[in-house]
Amino acid sequence: VYLTPILGGLLADRVLGRTRTVALGALLMSAGHFLMAFDQPFLLALLCLVLGVGCFKGNIASQVGGLYAPGDLRRADAFQIFFLAINAGVIAAPLIAGTLGERVGWHYGFGAAGVGMVLGLIIYLAGRKHLPPDPILQRGPRAERPKLGRREGVAVTVLLALLPVLAIAALCNQQIFNAYLVWAERSADFTLFGQQVPTTWLITLDAIVSVGFLAGVAVFWRVWARRFPEPDEVTKITIGCFISVTGCLALAAGAGIAAATGTKVALAWLIAFHVLNSIGFANIFPVGLALYSRAAPAAIAATIIGVYYLHLFAANW
Repeated sequence: VYLTPILGGLLADRVLGRTRTVALGALLMSAGHFLMAFDQPFLLALLCLVLGVGCFKGNIASQVGGLYAPGDLRRADAFQIFFLAINAGVIAAPLIAGTLGERVGWHYGFGAAGVGMVLGLIIYLAGRKHLPPDPILQRGPRAERPKLGRREGVAVTVLLALLPVLAIAALCNQQIFNAYLVWAERSADFTLFGQQVPTTWLITLDAIVSVGFLAGVAVFWRVWARRFPEPDEVTKITIGCFISVTGCLALAAGAGIAAATGTKVALAWLIAFHVLNSIGFANIFPVGLALYSRAAPAAIAATIIGVYYLHLFAANW
């Protein structure tokens, strides 16, 4: 899902436009979720989800970036608001789909996800008039491919060079959705008020904490800018990287104590990780997205946003 946004960006920039590509992505994801409710089409369902995210992810982000002028620092705030909305869904999804899946049956959990995706598409199409118009496409065999000037070429080169740095910075956050869940299910104590809570609720916890700090960081930089010069995107990303590392250190401390005492890792260490990681994430990912959106040449903006997600592909790997 972090590799195919490049294909989605090319499809939008050269063939369909952003709005149609986003709608296609939402339809593919809806189909993928509904197919996941059955056992037989499992691989086809995954293919629909991966291709759907590729069409959707980078293009909708480039539409958010298109709301602001190139020098407008509020773009970073806009992406933090954008991620607040995403995390509202991430809070609800494990509580509904995850609980249905673990307590009732996976068929019902995936089916509920499909219903949510269809509702999301309806909301997007209803609000489309508030987004910037798609760039005019040049179709046909003789359509000119976008030509980049020297300044734009340098910008693209720098954005590509930043990808390995961003990949390293994303390691702490991206483990939440793979290795961390497997480790936590085996190693952490999930007893809360005498009850065992589902492992999938960790994603809801992360989303709740992330929402708080995405909002908090956006407000912090607005207040900071009233009295002091506001740092540029690279400085904010650097600050976020240092904070994110402390979250991983909290997990390492919890695991070390559990190993020494022969117990399971206390939930408090996991909460500390989510808090510290969320503060770091709020200064890294939406700010990085704003940087790539601002610096990308207009003719290949959706493709460059797709390229931005490559660092998450590498971090997951």
